[in-house]
Amino acid sequence: MVSSNMPDLIAQGPRPTDRWRRSLPEAGTPVILGRIAEPWNVAWDDRISREHATLCWEGTHLVVTKAPRARNAIFYRGQQQEHFQASVGEHFVIGQTTFTLLDQRVHFSQADSPAYAEQTFSPGVLRQTKYKDADRRIEALGKLPDIIAGAGTDQELCVRIVNLLLQGVPQASFVAILTLRTGSDDSAEILTSEQRVPPHEAGAATPKSAEAGEELDILHWDCRTLTGQNFRPSAQLVRNATQTGESVLHVWNRAVTASTSFTQSENVDWAFCTPVVSDACPGWAIYVAGDFAGPLSLSPRGASGDSDALQDDLKFTELTATTLGALRQVRVLQRRQDSLRNFFAPVVLDALAGRDADQVLAPRETDVSVLFCDLRGFSQQSEDAADRLLELLQRVSDALGVMTHHILANGGVVGDFHGDAAMGFWGWPIAAKNSIELVCRAALAIRREFELASAQPAHPLANFRAGLGLASGSAVAGRIGTTDQVKVTVFGPVVNLASRLEGMTKQLQASILMDEVTADWVRKHVPPEVLRVRRVAKVLPYGMHIPLVVSELLPPAGPESFLTNEHVVAYETAFEHFLAGDWHEAFKQLHRVPAEDQVKDFLTVYIAQHRRTPPPGWQGVIELPAK
Repeated sequence: MVSSNMPDLIAQGPRPTDRWRRSLPEAGTPVILGRIAEPWNVAWDDRISREHATLCWEGTHLVVTKAPRARNAIFYRGQQQEHFQASVGEHFVIGQTTFTLLDQRVHFSQADSPAYAEQTFSPGVLRQTKYKDADRRIEALGKLPDIIAGAGTDQELCVRIVNLLLQGVPQASFVAILTLRTGSDDSAEILTSEQRVPPHEAGAATPKSAEAGEELDILHWDCRTLTGQNFRPSAQLVRNATQTGESVLHVWNRAVTASTSFTQSENVDWAFCTPVVSDACPGWAIYVAGDFAGPLSLSPRGASGDSDALQDDLKFTELTATTLGALRQVRVLQRRQDSLRNFFAPVVLDALAGRDADQVLAPRETDVSVLFCDLRGFSQQSEDAADRLLELLQRVSDALGVMTHHILANGGVVGDFHGDAAMGFWGWPIAAKNSIELVCRAALAIRREFELASAQPAHPLANFRAGLGLASGSAVAGRIGTTDQVKVTVFGPVVNLASRLEGMTKQLQASILMDEVTADWVRKHVPPEVLRVRRVAKVLPYGMHIPLVVSELLPPAGPESFLTNEHVVAYETAFEHFLAGDWHEAFKQLHRVPAEDQVKDFLTVYIAQHRRTPPPGWQGVIELPAK
C-alpha cells in the first residue's frame, strides 16, 4: 500500500447517500470530474455533464477548469467561474452537488487514555439484540443489495459501506474501514489503500501503533464535519477487536481526559471497533466513533446506559461487517474463477464449480489429446518490421489469441506458450469421450481463421500461417512447477510428440499432422462428412528410434478443401503401394491428386530422387534429416 498525503475532495449531493470522499492524486496529475468519469463520477446529479471539469492539485491549491462542453456553470465563492484555484477548506458547487477540499488526517493514537467503560460484544449476542428503532434500521439495511450491486471495485465498495454507516449510525462522527496487517499477511488480496497511516505520524517518538511486525492501514474513511479536524482512532481498540474477533466498545470520560492526553478527536465520547471476520479480509475492521446527544453521565449506571444506547449501532455495524466479509469472499472466489478462465473452457469451469481447487488441480496421470500450434512466417515478418517491433508484437499477440480462443471454445485447456507457439490439451481435469474430436475441431478452426486472414492483405494476421501437431496418449496433467513458478499444464512424451508433429508440418507441407492413435480414433468414430484423415508417410523423425505413421487432418469435402473424397482415396492408394515398394503404381496414383496439393510432393519427390526404385532392404520408412 502507498501512503497518501494529498488532501481529500468530498462530494455531497442533495441526499445523504449522494456522497463520496476521495484523495487527490499526486501534484500535477489531472483527473476528470463528471457524471460518468470513473472514479470521480457524480452519478446522482443530472446537472453535471458526463465530463464536466478537470481537477489538478498543484501542491498548495486545486486548479479547477470547466470542460468546453460542460452545460452548467461552476460556482466558486458565489460567482460563476470557468477556471479558478481553490484552497484547502474552500468549496465549489456544480448543479446540486457541493465539492469541498479538506486536508483532514487520521493518526492512530498510541498512549490511549483509559476507557471509562469497555465492553465486548460477541456476534451471537448482537444478533439476539432486538432493534429499538427497527423500521429505520431495516430501511438502511435494505440499501445493502443496491450498494453491493453498484460497487464495481473493492475500493468503491468500501466508500459505499462507509457512507451507509454514517447514515445508519446517527451519532457517528467518524467511520473507517481499516486493517491490522502482520508481516506474514499476504496482502495480495487487499485492495490498494486510499491512505496509509504510518505509525510515526501519530506523534510518538517511537512507533507503537502496533506490535512487532504489525501495521495499521486505512482502507477508506469519512466523517460528518467538513472542517480541518484530524481524527485519532485508538490503535489498542482496533487490536483488541481484531484479535478477539468480537466488537469492542470504549466510552471515554471527557471530563477526566480533557486535561490529559485525550486520544480521540475533540467532541468524541465513544468508539467501537467491529472485526470483519472473513478469510478474504484478514485483519479488517470497521471503526466508528462519535458523541452522545446530551451530557454524558459519569456514574457506573450511566456508563452501562451509554453502552446499551449503542447496542443498536453495534448490531447494525456487525451485520454490515458480516455482509462486507461475505461479499469480499465471493469476489475473491470470483477472481480465482476468472483467473482460471485464461486456461479452462466455460464448460470445464461449470463442471468444476463447487469443488476444491487444490484437489481438482493436483497433478495426476490421465489420457489426454495435445495440440501444439506454431506461427509460420514470424521470422520473415520480424525482419520486415525491424523498425516496428511493437506493431509486430501486437500482431503476434493477436495470432496467439486466435489459438487460445479456439482451444477454449472447443473445451480445451491452454497449457503453455513458447514464444510464438501455444499448447492446449483435452481430457483433463474432466475426461471426455470425444476429446480427440474436440482437439481436431480446434485445429481446423485455427487453420481456417489464419487462411481467411491471409486472403485479406490489410488484415493484421495476413502473411501468417499456422502449423499444428496433434497427439493422444497418457500424460501427467495438473498444476505443475516449483514454489516460485506454478502453471497448469501437461507433461509427458505425448507433448513432445505433438511438438515434433508440428515441426514436421514444414517438411511434409501439411497444415495439421497427427499421430496414429489420434488418426485411428477419428476414422472409427467420426464420419468423413465431419472430419477426414489421410495417411501422409511413415517416417523416422530425427533423434527417434521408432518410426510412426503420420496422418493429415482435413476438413470435409467442400468449400474449405479442394481435395475431394476421391482425391483422398487416390493418395491413400498411392501410400499403400509406396509402403509395398510398388513405386511405379504409387507414382501413378499420386498424379491423380491435384497439383495444388503440396503434401503429395513429399512422396513424389522422394520417389523421383530414387528413380522410382526402392532402396535395398526397403521397410517403407523415410528417415527425416532434421527436426
